[in-house]
Amino acid sequence: MAQNTAEHIVDTARRLIMTRGYNGFSYADIAEAVGIRKASIHHHFAAKSDLARAVVDQSRAIIHAQVAQLAAGEPDAAAQLRAYAGYWERCILDNSAPFCVAAMLAAELPSLPDELAVSVRAHFAELTDWLARILALGVRQDSVALVGSPAEEADAFMSAIYGAMLSARAFADPSRFMTITETLLSRVVQLHCPPQSEGRPGRSRDALSPDAGARP
Repeated sequence: MAQNTAEHIVDTARRLIMTRGYNGFSYADIAEAVGIRKASIHHHFAAKSDLARAVVDQSRAIIHAQVAQLAAGEPDAAAQLRAYAGYWERCILDNSAPFCVAAMLAAELPSLPDELAVSVRAHFAELTDWLARILALGVRQDSVALVGSPAEEADAFMSAIYGAMLSARAFADPSRFMTITETLLSRVVQLHCPPQSEGRPGRSRDALSPDAGARP
């Protein structure tokens, strides 16, 4: 029961950070949403920064699992890139995860507690490394074309994904995300690799979303 309560608290914090940012919610908001006392939240997470770190650590754990998967085999790199973009496309369309938690926190970095800021920066370093590995694999598989190094292209790819999220939110138009990411993918993925259709294997919300968290 205690574990379920902690998970519920983390899931609630994730949703609040997505919509309000770190500085836009309090333990009172968590308590109201979960239906518990604030003291119960402090029992699981002594400080608000500890709770936010738990949210970020969920996403980091998924990245670690994806890196291990890459080390264990040779998945289709182009499909992985499309699945990553496709995950966020669906989350933005159905509003289940309208914005990446880590991106929201990154926007508030100057005001975040030091230990939380370290976790957020680590998340982006790990995500960029994962994307660089995927892009390098795609070059080996002849399914991805790069202009710069995998590390440089990974940074650019990640920035474009987050920029597309921001554009979709700024214009209140989820379709902008799809338009931007399809343009991005068309420049990276070789033409002989057909786009995946909705519902094809490789676009699982949970399996291929290393910066999304366990349950958006």
